[in-house]
Amino acid sequence: MDLIAALENINWLSVIIAAISSFLIGGIWYGPIFGKAWMTEFNFTEEDLKKRSPTKTFGLSLLLAFIAALILEMFIGTKADVIFGTMAGFFAGIGWVSTMLGILYLFEMKSLKAFSINAGYCTITLTLMGTILGAW
Repeated sequence: MDLIAALENINWLSVIIAAISSFLIGGIWYGPIFGKAWMTEFNFTEEDLKKRSPTKTFGLSLLLAFIAALILEMFIGTKADVIFGTMAGFFAGIGWVSTMLGILYLFEMKSLKAFSINAGYCTITLTLMGTILGAW
């Protein structure tokens, strides 16, 4: 399938919903579940986080999540079912994103805890994105 045909077969609504799902997971993951640990591991204070531009941070994050969901949709294809979508998202998270984060964190001398928090978020997010995309 060529790129034009792939883009014509995209379920844009599912891509948008999958992108938005990353915000729901992120809000829980970096809030009540691992928020304090994440801040500690990356030496952030509440004041540091208040200094960032919400429009830039959340706007660009949503754009990047949209791109991730779109590429995952193109990767799994139009014939994927919910099981294949879920597994593709999971393996993309574990096999590609987490391994690449692991390499970066080794060179940056980040802790296993920092790696686990961010790699866990990425893997769970891509798994849910794959589930959403495969279901539609």
